[in-house]
Order: sequence, then structure tokens, then C-alpha cells
Amino acid sequence: MDRNNNRTKSFKKGIDSDAGRRRRDNNTIMLRKNKREEGLQKRRAMGASNTVPNQQTECHMNDNSGSNSTVVSNTRTYTVADIPTLFTTLQNHASSSSDVVLEAVRGFRKMLSVEQRPPVKEIIECGALPYFVSLLTRNDVSPDDITFKIHFEATWALTNVASTEYTRSVVDCNAVPQLVKLLLSGSPDVREQSAWCLGNIAGDSPELRDIILRSGGMTPLLTNVANPSSDSLLGNVVWALSNFCRGKPQPKLEYVAPALPIIAQLLTSGLTTGLQDICWALSYISDGDDARIQEVMNTGVVPHLVRFLGHESTSIITPALRTLGNFVSGNDSQTQAVLDGGVLDYVVNLLSNAKKNVRKETCWLLSNIAAGTHDQISAIMKTPRPLSLVVDAVKNAEWDVKKEATWVISNIATGGKDEHVMGLVELNAIDSLCAVLSAGDSKIVLIVLDAIEKILEVGVRVGKDYTTLVDESDGLDGIEALQEHANDDIYKKSVAIIETYFGVEEEEGDENVLPGVGNDGQYVFGLPTEKGSSTEQQQMQQPLQPFNFSN
Repeated sequence: MDRNNNRTKSFKKGIDSDAGRRRRDNNTIMLRKNKREEGLQKRRAMGASNTVPNQQTECHMNDNSGSNSTVVSNTRTYTVADIPTLFTTLQNHASSSSDVVLEAVRGFRKMLSVEQRPPVKEIIECGALPYFVSLLTRNDVSPDDITFKIHFEATWALTNVASTEYTRSVVDCNAVPQLVKLLLSGSPDVREQSAWCLGNIAGDSPELRDIILRSGGMTPLLTNVANPSSDSLLGNVVWALSNFCRGKPQPKLEYVAPALPIIAQLLTSGLTTGLQDICWALSYISDGDDARIQEVMNTGVVPHLVRFLGHESTSIITPALRTLGNFVSGNDSQTQAVLDGGVLDYVVNLLSNAKKNVRKETCWLLSNIAAGTHDQISAIMKTPRPLSLVVDAVKNAEWDVKKEATWVISNIATGGKDEHVMGLVELNAIDSLCAVLSAGDSKIVLIVLDAIEKILEVGVRVGKDYTTLVDESDGLDGIEALQEHANDDIYKKSVAIIETYFGVEEEEGDENVLPGVGNDGQYVFGLPTEKGSSTEQQQMQQPLQPFNFSN
């Protein structure tokens, strides 16, 4: 074999349980990329609000207009051409009547509420945003609560600016402290719109999210979560809460931990409004080290999240599954708590789900359970159906699912008992693993080689001819081809497997074998044997039975 000697001096060790348990923030970034599964990070407030008291001039889209910056109300159509006049009113708001000021800020809000290409840049460039923020401090006393209407229109306008790529401009004009204060406004509509705006800001980036948290935004937001005045308000504040907890790097636990008791209370109360966002908030908070995981688990949410795995909507199943997946990425005790909660009762249905993301997340959850104790591996293998679905996914599923399923099999093979490995072989795992040897992902190829190596090792120990099964599955050809792989670890591992388990034996009668000399002094050709040694060894060997799936 023409290889440099330095390439064969050391070989990669098999993965251990710590390496097998793959924390999402380090090794499963792809699981995060489908943001559609997590809802929107930002939302625009479109059209008219039905909750604004005494609102007489609601806006409607003008479908016949050629302008994308035009909104028609019952009283007035505003276009970009009106910006200078409206801005002049804002500049003089301190000396203008409340009615005039209200109509000016409402005009800006209507332009920002159009569905396509609202004139955000033009409104920012005219200098209107600092005046919107200034209006949030206005405290006129009037019998018809016109101040609340001004606050509402200004926060709505800021909300729609914050829903675009110009989010930072809202923060730069010092809107956050005022929006936090308005979370305790006497108007539910203002509280809701302020939460909406803050949710858009927090969803933009971890940096802006942390500005809100350092400004004390969590406490008044939780007041609204705990005591919502309407389902609409609850839905928006819970969505904002999920964005307060979202993002990498994560917010400090001290900022988000106060939300956990209220979230747990909502889950136990049979909440339907905002349930998806509540589950996502739990997944964000628990995505981290064991301390963060335990903080969430201490609230007693495990049985409720497990129950959600049977929900009719995948929008609820997905975040519940993600959170439970985070839990089992923790220590063995945390993993056991999820198993005790009955999570495996739902696995067959989850692995058969039509949505790829659900099957992928389920395999990720199982892979981390499989990296646990022998008893936890046995729990997965208690019945063959779930694991047979995983084995099938290794060979036939979409790539994202295939990768996670491969980790399940590899973790069982490298961390399980001999009978666990034998059980995998009974489910045709060798054939599925060999089918992945040609994958382009070096990490996946390495864990497949680790699994095959462990299976072959067990085969030798228990007297099973697994080498033939690997060969019949074209695995030997695949491993031989990997000796040409550019990845040095893959090369070393493939060489080690071939040399250890597929080495060429010397043929009997080799012409280069020197004859021996018998007791009678005559030359004796052929290989010497120890009398009766083969039979004695066979009698002494007691091979293990494969894993009994019925136990």
C-alpha cells in the first residue's frame, strides 16, 4: 500500500458517550436553519386595527392605485408627497392641538402600513422617527383619551419601521426605554403595540435584544403575559417573549429565568393562544448547558411537552420536540426524566410524520438518548419498530434526516452492549450504514466507520461473521475506496478496519513456506495444527444472544 508511514501511525478512537451526545449549538447548526418552522422573527402591523377605540378613519388598500406608497382612508389618502407637510406638523407638535398631531402621525402610520414597498427610507430620512418617540411621552389630558390614540399610532409606525432592515434606526432614536414604559400603559391597545414593536426589535439581533433586556423590558412584558386583557394582547406579548429569549449568543439566564414560572403556568392552564410561541420560548431558553436545561425542567413542563408530541398541528409538535431534544442533550438524569415522561410512546408516529423537520428532530432526540446509559439504549430498543424506522431512514430518507438517523445507529453501536449491537445487525443496520460510506460529509462518514468497526469487533467477540455481511452490502468496496479519501482521519480509520478485519491470510501450500521436519525425520509440508484445539475452543465459546426486543 503506497502510503506514507506517518499516516498509519495513529488511528482515530471510536466516539465515546460525550462525543456522541451532540449539543445543538456545536454540531447541529442545520437544525436551526429552517426559520419557517419557528415562526416569524419580525411582523408588520398591516391594515386597520379593530381594537382602537373610537377609530373613525381606518385605512384600506387602494387596489386601483398605481402607487405602492398610497393608503386610502375614509377621510384622506396619504402619499410620499405629503411627507413634508406631515413632518412640519410633527416639528410643531408641542404647540399644536392633539387632533392635528394625531392626524399627522396617523398619516405616517398609514404610509408605513402598505403591503408592498412602504416608504420607510423616505420617512426615516425626513427625520420623523425621533418625533414619533417624543410623542410617546406626550401626556395630554382629554376626555376621549386622545393621548392613547397618539401613543398607539406612534408605536404602530415604529413597529412597522422595526419590521424592516431599518430596525436599528428605531433603537438609535432611543425608542426602547419609552416602549418599555408603555408596556404598563393604561390602554391595552398601546401595551399590545409596544410589545409588538419590542418583539420586532428583539428579533433583529442578539445585540438589540439585549438592549431591551438591560432596559428592564422583561418584567412589564411578563405582567401582560400573566394578566392579558384580551387574546390578541396575549398572542402578541407571548410572541414578543419568545423573541426576548431567542438568538445566539443566548441572553443571560438571569434575564429570561423570571419568565419560566409564568410559561409553566400557561402550559398547565390549557393555553391555546400563543401556545406555539410559548413552546419556542422554552426551546430557546433550554438550548445550552445542563444548568439552563435544569432551570427549565424544574418548572415541571416535561409531561406537558411530551403530551404536545401528539398534537394535531406540527406547529406545536415541532417546538415541543425541539425542547425535549434539548433536555436529552443534557446529563443522564435529565435524559431519564424525559424517558420517564413517556417520550418514546410517540416516536413511531413522529418518525412517520410527513414533515421532514419532525422526522429529523425526532432522530436527533433519539441520537442523544442513544448516547446515554445502557438502560437508556435498551429503552430505545425495547420494541423493534422505532429503530427499524431509523435504520430505514439511514438508507432511504432525505439527507437531513439520514444524517441524524446515522447518529442514532452509530451512538448505539459505539456505546451499547454487545447484545445491542447484535440487535442492530438483526434490523439490517449493516446494509444501511454501508450505503452511507460514499456520502460527501466527512463527519458522517467517520461515524459510520466507527459504527462498522464496533460491529465487526463485536462480531469477532461473539463468533458472528459480520465481515461477510459488510462485504455482501458492498461495504468492503466502500471502505477500500475510502483509503483514497482526502480526509486523513477517514483514511486511517478505513486502513485500520481493512487490516484488522479483512486482512489477507496466507494460503495453505504456499510455495515459499519451508517444509517442517516430522518425528521420523522426513519433511512435512503444510501448516501445523494443535491437536483438538479447534474443537475445544468451539466448545468453550458461548456466544451471546442478540438483543431481545420483546423484553
